[in-house]
Amino acid sequence: MYYERIIEPTIKKINETFPVLIVTGPRQIGKTTLLTKMAEKERKIVSLDHPTIRAFAKSDPELFVQRYAPPVLIDEVQYAPELFDYIKIYVDREKRCGDFWLTGSQTFHMMKHVTESLAGRAGIVQMQGLSNDEIRGVCFSPFHVDVSEMTRRMTQVVPMTLPEIYDRIFRGSMPRLYENPDVDRAQYYESYLETYISRDIKDLSQVADETAFLNFMSVVAARTATNVNYEALANEVGISAPTAKQWLSVLVSSGLVALIQPYSNNALKRVIKAPRMYFLDTGLCAHLTRWSSAATLEAGAMGGEFFETWVVSEIYKSYLNAGQKPPLYFYRDSNKKEIDVIIYQDGTVNPVEIKKSSAPKNAVKNFSVLSPLEKEPDQEAVFSGAAHLKINIGTGAVICMSPDLIPVDRKNWYVPAWLI
Repeated sequence: MYYERIIEPTIKKINETFPVLIVTGPRQIGKTTLLTKMAEKERKIVSLDHPTIRAFAKSDPELFVQRYAPPVLIDEVQYAPELFDYIKIYVDREKRCGDFWLTGSQTFHMMKHVTESLAGRAGIVQMQGLSNDEIRGVCFSPFHVDVSEMTRRMTQVVPMTLPEIYDRIFRGSMPRLYENPDVDRAQYYESYLETYISRDIKDLSQVADETAFLNFMSVVAARTATNVNYEALANEVGISAPTAKQWLSVLVSSGLVALIQPYSNNALKRVIKAPRMYFLDTGLCAHLTRWSSAATLEAGAMGGEFFETWVVSEIYKSYLNAGQKPPLYFYRDSNKKEIDVIIYQDGTVNPVEIKKSSAPKNAVKNFSVLSPLEKEPDQEAVFSGAAHLKINIGTGAVICMSPDLIPVDRKNWYVPAWLI
């Protein structure tokens, strides 16, 4: 069974406006499957996973580009960085959009060569695993706290129960697990980790100890939905804090982890500066933290963190699928007041709290910390050039297990998690 991907129009648009399309993202999320489906009949398809073809590309990249002349899809292009200079020469000569489609799952290997050789010539798409919308066969715009839009969504989707949501959280977002329900989930993720370590991590100079790196991944998974603390990560794994920072950047570059930055503004005081980290595939995260079933995960000590991680990852993917950088932030200050997510667009902040319960009380109590943003700037602010700091505070949301879209008060709403 094939699942339609929401990112397809984004890819078509880039194909029509750039000579080179690059689709990046973690392994096994469906990059090649999607591009193969989208490819016109005359487009050649070649994979550098094949050792003979990879050797040809590395030993004679100029002849390779002649042999596989565009339009062409080159899969796992990071295995032959020698190709990039010759792709540049070709597109500069032909000046034709859509000639090269490139995929790569090792972003940290590939992007250096892209910026050096293909700057201005390549449109880059970041892809993730299946979104909840793709699994249920609907296509919505990026999530925003818009009551009219959410009301429209209510008529197009079937409500999900808490066990159904945790089943989705536990299974994760890898297409293979949905296309073939007979695939053993635990075996799949174990194989995935083995491939990731042996193919993507093995040759990285900053990862000398593969076993320690796998342990590091488990520690990060156990801390999903928390603020980054490099010292704490390092102490648990037995490495240095600078190494922990390097290794986390590898997970981010791989597309496995997202770092959400703190929202800062001169009108807000005592804001914590550390980013917050989220695993983007909750199934892989659950496997790394050794949960044995959706039911035990839901009832366990990390049930709330996994619920928050799933919500954030779904919102995050909704923006990537539209070809947009996710405008997501969070708030935490030295008084331990927190707002889980802040969506900041067009001079407006929308505060979002994420709770596993159906009608969480006092969920919007910390939204008031944003009120200084909306105050009229005083004369001192005007003279200091800080008048532009005034920001609008938009509608707030509490994403939870509410059975319906229900107002909390005049400015905030309970939003069912299955609407995102």
